[in-house]
Amino acid sequence: MPYGRAEAIVSSSHKNIISGIAIQCLNNQCLDDETVHLRFIEKYRNWIISTKTNIVHGLDNFSVAAYSNGTTESFDKFYLKNKNRRIRCFKGEYMYHQAAGRNYFSDWRFIEDDDLKSNDAVIISQPFSDTGNQHPLYKETLDRCAELAIPVLVDCAFFGLCSNVLFDFTHPAITDITFSLSKFFPVAHLRIGIRFTKTDDDDTLLVSHKTKYINRIGAAVGLKIFDLYRADYNIMLFKETQIKLCKQLDVTPSNSVIFGIDENKKYPEYNRGYISNRLCLSKYLVDGQLLIS
Repeated sequence: MPYGRAEAIVSSSHKNIISGIAIQCLNNQCLDDETVHLRFIEKYRNWIISTKTNIVHGLDNFSVAAYSNGTTESFDKFYLKNKNRRIRCFKGEYMYHQAAGRNYFSDWRFIEDDDLKSNDAVIISQPFSDTGNQHPLYKETLDRCAELAIPVLVDCAFFGLCSNVLFDFTHPAITDITFSLSKFFPVAHLRIGIRFTKTDDDDTLLVSHKTKYINRIGAAVGLKIFDLYRADYNIMLFKETQIKLCKQLDVTPSNSVIFGIDENKKYPEYNRGYISNRLCLSKYLVDGQLLIS
């Protein structure tokens, strides 16, 4: 499917840059660097709050941070910490949550299919995975979770691709926040991510952090990316092309630069469970040409 699967914007120069950075990091003995994860965490936090096209509030409330192999490892830890709860997410979220719910939680339900209960645990993306915009029920859901003392993980995997998004982490319902570089730049297989929490509960991700048992090549490459590219790099470079391609496809430009959103059911084959259909334009943004009409 030409517009399926959310992925980073890739060019030959991007690939060459990543290969060069990885070789440089290995030549600099990054695998023997016992403090690389500490520098990575500090610089990643500063990189996030440096965005000029979004607003980030309250990240400083989450003083505990650990290296995560993409956002996915943070999801696994959240599942484990809430193994006696019922995992909930919206239709159209990352399919990994559906697989986890189906295999590990006996009473798994989409948020749309049942009321939130006090024994639930919620994962919600900001911006929303299926549109690249904020989910219309985002704030309402957080408010209800706060009322019921439901833990919430906020998945920010599309940070670095989005603009005009409010990342307000001051909401009391939020317990975990996770970011990744997998969609920002073509480094998905280096598994470069981070998780923020308010307290040190000594879970297995923090145990790996404290014992320095982390992905050092990923951390070293991440540090180089932060030095080379601003958090708003993709928006500044590709927003105009996104708008042009969306016009050609007759879809609405998302706040996340890799997506066009079909609100008129013109492309039903790209429906992922939500009310609209998501088309990913990553493959066409560099050249600005749609290979398939």
